[in-house]
Amino acid sequence: MDIKQLRAIVTVAEVGSVTRAAELLHLVQPAVTRQIRTLEQELGIPLFERTGQGMRPTDAGAIMVDRARRALNELERARAEVQPTPGEVSGIVTVGLLESTSDLLAEPLVTAVARDHPGVELRLMTAYSGHLQQWLDQGDLDLTLLYNLDSTPSLNVRPLMREHLWAVAPPSAGLHASRPVPFAEAARNPLVMPASGHALRSLIDAAAAKAGADLEVAVQTNSMRVQKQLVLAGHGWTILPGVGIAEDVARGSLSAAPLSKPAVWRSIVLGTPRSGRTPPAVEVVARELVRQVDSAVADGRWPAAQPQGSITPTERPEV
Repeated sequence: MDIKQLRAIVTVAEVGSVTRAAELLHLVQPAVTRQIRTLEQELGIPLFERTGQGMRPTDAGAIMVDRARRALNELERARAEVQPTPGEVSGIVTVGLLESTSDLLAEPLVTAVARDHPGVELRLMTAYSGHLQQWLDQGDLDLTLLYNLDSTPSLNVRPLMREHLWAVAPPSAGLHASRPVPFAEAARNPLVMPASGHALRSLIDAAAAKAGADLEVAVQTNSMRVQKQLVLAGHGWTILPGVGIAEDVARGSLSAAPLSKPAVWRSIVLGTPRSGRTPPAVEVVARELVRQVDSAVADGRWPAAQPQGSITPTERPEV
């Protein structure tokens, strides 16, 4: 098994065609075919099946492609670390951003890292907290924002801030930031909800139990963008962090108000792996991400957010 074989199976899996993979790898088609067949013979199993839609990995092939992709990424990272420009931090850093925070943080983070550490290559991944935690555990992320999570045997967690969750409705509902909405009132409407098992859904279900409210779930989705689209289309209300709906409210496409009785909060944390050494490039990106979060909260660009250290005993989140 060699690097050329690993690149061949990953590229064929990504493009679904030996011909197209050969073009991207700057090889002739028979060479790519030979690399795949040699690896299949070594492993004693087929890695691809030919379908009407192109080359598709078998179950065993999907496992090999996933592992090969990680191996190639690690080799690329190692090359970047051991061949730095003198006096310059360099390397590849993969960062996870919560979907609701990407509009606020992605561009400033990329700009600051490019300005101060041009030798660092950033790779940004956005998703819900549960997916980001899974990717961090699997080694696909170097650091990530998560929420409502304590340190675990595999992760170090640094609390950053907390933010209020909001009831979100069509403009006709007339919700306003200055008039908090009791949870029971929000629950009287059909709700567009995150899918069961999602961390945000767990927060909402806990608040419903505390308010003694039965939820009428109109539809479930794993996309914040789809949640907002369905609310705008009249399928019900939803519950989201303020950072995810600030621009929509400012444009007048949605109305929103903080939840009360009980208030619902989520705590944003920075998660990093416990095991292994932390490359200098990861350290500088982590510091910059924390700085961007702190700046957004201090400047009021992160709606209904408070620094984690500002919580007093009388202000403890009700959820």
